[in-house]
Amino acid sequence: MPVPYIRHAIHDDEEALSRLDRVTWSPLHAVTPRPQPPYDPFFNERFGPRDHLVAELDGTLVGYVRLGYPTSLACNSHVRQIQGLAVAETARGAGVARALLRAVQDEARQQGARRITLRVLGHNTPARGLYESEGFVVEGILPEEFLLDGRYVDDVLMGRGL
Repeated sequence: MPVPYIRHAIHDDEEALSRLDRVTWSPLHAVTPRPQPPYDPFFNERFGPRDHLVAELDGTLVGYVRLGYPTSLACNSHVRQIQGLAVAETARGAGVARALLRAVQDEARQQGARRITLRVLGHNTPARGLYESEGFVVEGILPEEFLLDGRYVDDVLMGRGL
């Protein structure tokens, strides 16, 4: 099986990233409604290409992770937060998500971060298992934070030191 190639996103990736975001949408991880045309741009004022690492397999973009700040407060600037992770269905099981998680932690360290955090829905067992296997621990739970498809779902806060 080929090893995922991880790199920073570039503007030319926008269409592929937008398409990937739409086809990987799932109530397992999304708190927003399924995207409908006309689609919003993938890159925006808040998150541009440099805030994304992408994964390629055999030259095809198959995943991304978005890294940002959890708040705009200066006293919180030592923390980075994973604010999006997606892997194409065809690339699942190839180590893409794990490679992206490891690369984004390296990126956060290079930016001077001391901690990295993320939020995951309580019912997303596969993602929680992956994060735990990469050293993330549950640091808080917001019980029944979201009402999704008629069910109340916990918002789980996870993090780790760098």
